[in-house]
Parts: sequence; C-alpha cells; structure tokens
Amino acid sequence: MAGLRERKKEQSRQRIAAVALRLFTERGFDAVTINEIAAVAEVAKATLFAYFPSKESLVLQGVGQDDLAGIVAGRSAGQSALQALRAHYRTLAATRMAEVDRVEVIARMRVIFDSPALSGAANALIYQQRRALAEVLTEEHGATRAALMAAQITASLLTLQESFFHLLVGGAAPHEAARALAEDTELAFDLLTHGIDHIGGQ
Repeated sequence: MAGLRERKKEQSRQRIAAVALRLFTERGFDAVTINEIAAVAEVAKATLFAYFPSKESLVLQGVGQDDLAGIVAGRSAGQSALQALRAHYRTLAATRMAEVDRVEVIARMRVIFDSPALSGAANALIYQQRRALAEVLTEEHGATRAALMAAQITASLLTLQESFFHLLVGGAAPHEAARALAEDTELAFDLLTHGIDHIGGQ
C-alpha cells in the first residue's frame, strides 16, 4: 500500500510540473501565477506547495541539486574527492542522462534562460552547491585551496551540463548526447586531476 501511495504522489508531482512547464513555455515564467498552475493541474494551492516549495522550484528541478558535498563526504576510504565525483558522473552519463525527455529538457532550459529571475535563482543554487563542496574540502585542504578546488569542479560540471543541453538542442538523441557526455566527463576529470598543461601536451 505504501508503494502505491508513493507512486501516486510521484504521478501527481510529475503532472503538476508538466502543467507548469507548459504554461511557462506558452506565456513565460513571470506571466503565470501559482493559482493558475494549481487550477489547470486541478489541485489545491496547498497541495502544489507540498510538492514544490516555490514557483521557481517547479522549473529548477535538478539544477544545482547534485549533492557534491555529500558525494565527497561519503566517499570510500582511500578514494579522493575527484575519484568519487568522477565515478558518480560516469554512472550518471551511462544511465539517467540517456533516458531524459529531450523535448522536456529543452523546454525547461529555455524557460530558465528567458527569465532573469529564474536564471538568478539557478545561479544561486549553483553557488550554494559550490560553497557546500568547499566546506567539505576545507578540513583536508585548507580554506583557500578548498574554495579554488570547488570553483574549478563546479565550473567543469556546469560546462558539461551546458554541452549536453546544446547537443540536445542541435538535434542529438538523448543516448547520443549521453555518449558524448560520458566522453566529455572523462576529459573534464582528467583535466581536473592532471592539469591543463599535462593533458594539453599529450
């Protein structure tokens, strides 16, 4: 019974998000109200907020939400931070990214790019992600080194996401874009691990 309830909750969550994205795509993020989304999705406003704490969260699913700090903090003994992150993103490229809904991803990213408020919120999430990663790295590497490491790592990961998105916009099928993402992920972590001069000289 619990499993059925969870499935129904997830279905409701997905339906609300789909309705919101359609309205945002048609009219723009700023022109659509929470009340309108709830009405079209046929749910109470309180129900909508039970799934999504803010209007922005209806769109910013997955943006800056990878728990980089958690991945690093929970890594195996003897495993470096970069090794743990590489393993995570290697798995991600080989599984979830190959199965994304291309139309949905493109629509969501365009809504974000077209709204200064959403773009600002997305940047804030990425900043928080970077700060959390830096905090986890500080004990081992010191504050300044940890901050620089976190900045390089998050910038590289953001670039990978942007490249994946541009491939989808360019017409690539999700599995094709995911295959390119897997290759780019290896290159990105090689650069982070060994440095630009070392890799560039090969």
